[in-house]
Amino acid sequence: MTSPIALHRRLATALLMGGLLLPVSGHAEAVHAPAGGSASASLSFKVIIPPVLQVLENAPSPGLQAEGPGAWLGHQRLVVMSNLKRGFCAHLRAAAGDASGWTLDIPPASGVRAERVSDGWRLCSQRPGRHQLDLQHHFQTRGSAPAWPVATDITAL
Repeated sequence: MTSPIALHRRLATALLMGGLLLPVSGHAEAVHAPAGGSASASLSFKVIIPPVLQVLENAPSPGLQAEGPGAWLGHQRLVVMSNLKRGFCAHLRAAAGDASGWTLDIPPASGVRAERVSDGWRLCSQRPGRHQLDLQHHFQTRGSAPAWPVATDITAL
């Protein structure tokens, strides 16, 4: 009969020998490439940038300044950031819906096109980027100052 100590020694020896042989059998399956060979692989990435249209600043002056009898001046800074290829449009609307007597001055180097619409102005940019617009609103009225500030809506193209 075999003693328990001898049985433990045989079991430990068998486990140790089996553990040492495993890497050898794995090594036998490896393939060696000849020296000077080449390898090639290709990767294909697609980067998707989400569309962004963000109003960074829309700051009208606190109130209108009187320029003369029935003439009023208001300033507005509008800063828009866009990565849209086709650009954006901003719709400036008179609060009362009456845009008669309202003119708008835009810096000529802004790259923004201004178009008169029935209830105000439509400003459009056809390119992505950061657009800083320092606008001057002129109002001609027969009475008191018009409602200020004007409503501003931004639309992606």
